[in-house]
Formats: sequence, C-alpha cells, structure tokens
Amino acid sequence: MANVEEIIAWLRLVNTDGIGPIGFERLLKKCGSAENAICFMESSGKNLAQYDWAKNELENAYEQGIRIILKKDSFYPQSLLSLRDAPPILYAKGRIELLHEQNALAIVGSRNASLSACNATAQIAFDLTEKNVLIVSGMARGIDTAAHTGALRAKNGNGTTIAVLGTGIDVVYPPENVKLYNQIAEQGLLLAEVPLMSQALGGSFPRRNRIISGLSKGVLVTEASEKSGSLITARYALEQKRYVFAIPGSPSDPRAVGPNKLLRAGAFWVEKAEDILKVINTTADSENKLNLDVFNDDLFIKPLDNEQKTVDIPSSRKSEIEEFLSYNPITVDEIIRASGLDAAAVAMKLLDLELEGKIVKLPGNRVALKK
Repeated sequence: MANVEEIIAWLRLVNTDGIGPIGFERLLKKCGSAENAICFMESSGKNLAQYDWAKNELENAYEQGIRIILKKDSFYPQSLLSLRDAPPILYAKGRIELLHEQNALAIVGSRNASLSACNATAQIAFDLTEKNVLIVSGMARGIDTAAHTGALRAKNGNGTTIAVLGTGIDVVYPPENVKLYNQIAEQGLLLAEVPLMSQALGGSFPRRNRIISGLSKGVLVTEASEKSGSLITARYALEQKRYVFAIPGSPSDPRAVGPNKLLRAGAFWVEKAEDILKVINTTADSENKLNLDVFNDDLFIKPLDNEQKTVDIPSSRKSEIEEFLSYNPITVDEIIRASGLDAAAVAMKLLDLELEGKIVKLPGNRVALKK
C-alpha cells in the first residue's frame, strides 16, 4: 500500500497540465517512481500541480471517507489494467471490494429516455442483480438512473451497483439524484478519476465511459440517439473486447437509432435479462460480430479525446410530457410520478398532444405516441 508522500506525488503528476494517463505511465517507467518523475519534471522547468494542493486533496478525501486508489495498489480493478489509458488514480467511496467483481455488466442509454425504456432497463438490472451480475453505469438522468435503481431494489432492497461519475466523487450530478447518490455510497460504490469538487464538464463524461465499459464484461445500450454519448461507451467496449448488447426500438423513435444500428451491425439482441446471461455465462466463446464498416463512421460521431461539449450535459432539465412517451403504452399515473407535475397539468398537456395528433389514448388510462 502506498504511503502518504507517494500518493501526494501521484496526485501532483496526474493533475499536471499535459500529463494524461499514457504520459503518466511513460514518466513512471522512465523515472522509476512518481517522486523521481517530479524531480525530473521540475529540473526541466515544468510547472507541476502544487504539493499543498495535493496534500489538502488527500486530507479532504480521508475526512469524507473517500479512498484514493493508485494503479499499483492491490485494490485497483484488474479489469482496467489492460486499458491503454487506464486511469492512474481512482477515487472510491463505498464498498471498494466491488472493484474485484468479475461478473459485471454496464448499462447505458439516453438521458431523455422514455418511461417504457426506463421501466425495461430497471427490470433487466433488477433481474441481473438477482443473478449476481453487478450493474455498472454513470448515474446520469434517464437510463443510468433506471439501471442503478433496479439494481439497488434487488435482493430485498440490498442490491449493489457501481456508479462511475464524470464529476468529482463529492459532487452530486445531476443534483436531483442526491438520494440515489447516497444510497449507492451505502450499498454499492461511487467511482471517479477527476479531483474532488470537479464540476460537470463535457470532456469528463466521454472519458469516464472507458471506465464504465472497462469494469464490465459487456455493455447494454438501450435508448440512444445517433449522437448519444452512450455509443462512445459501445465503441470503448469493442476496443476493449467486451460484449455489446442492445435493446431494439421503434424505427420511428430517434432514441432507438443507436441500438437499432448496433443490432444491424451484429450486437447481441436483448429483450430480457436471460438474453444477456446466456452470453456472459456461457463456457463457449461468444464473439462480438459487429461490422463497423456498416456505419461509414457515422455511428461514433464524437471523438474520444479533447471533447469539450457533449449532449451528456443538458443545459437544463426538461419536464415536457412528450419526452416521457414512446410507442409503447404507459399509464397516466406513471407520467405524473415521473414528471413531478400534478394530475391536472399532465391532463392538460396530454389533451394538447392528443389534439395535435401526436398521441393516442388507450384502455386502462394509458397513452402512447401515435405511429
């Protein structure tokens, strides 16, 4: 286990401008240790992250019950070590033994997901957790939230899950997920690679996706638009030789473009948890058969590095009723609970949508988008 001065040295190097995970690894090999690397960099006139900042960072983490794990530590997840750009440092809060869980699956998808997709995701996460598959996701709105919630409800409310954050581990984002954040910290594990108090910045979210896929045997993509950050996670999964799964959706729904394209390219078709279990639990080698040439590079539009803006961070949280709807019927009561609006406001909005010809009302007080 690393001593205090070694952790401080690692923190200084990792948080020095221009030194990424790959550059850090090269420095360590060249110099033999982080302390030697600091001396080398200082002798070259490089401005490093300050010692006092790193010392305070370590003290603040300790006070909050946050563990700083170095890539060389025994607690560092073995599944990440094969990554070319594995994070040198991880911040962990909760049950760190989950980092050694080998039977894990990542679930990602749209932040403005339909309620039917959220319900299906939560059920799959619940069923997989019941079968001792650890669910990994990013605690974003929509599909991520549904995946974590379904996992936590399993095993009589004692289920576990890992949330890989794109912010500092002490920052709750989105803010409405504070209850979920606290529950994951208690029952599961929160994980981040950026310093404490780091706020939501676009570039952090695509980068953290490599950790989500890296911790897992495979990645399940539910609803995801053509430019969704979830498809970056699918790309990482392919590069890391993980399985890629997708749930089919209506061709008329833009949120189904991503998973439908993945399926046409050869991703594993998923309708229920058993479809995933058959692949990850088989003794035979199940191969990804995705043909990325099908997409002519249009599937993975966003670059993996230097991404400053991304749809992962909406400017504001939408509460439009239409956002919750899909071509699969849901009850009006579900819409009321999900939107946080009162029944009268929901009824008025649904009436407007019906008059505009956008939805159909069905028996059982259910509604759906009009095909």
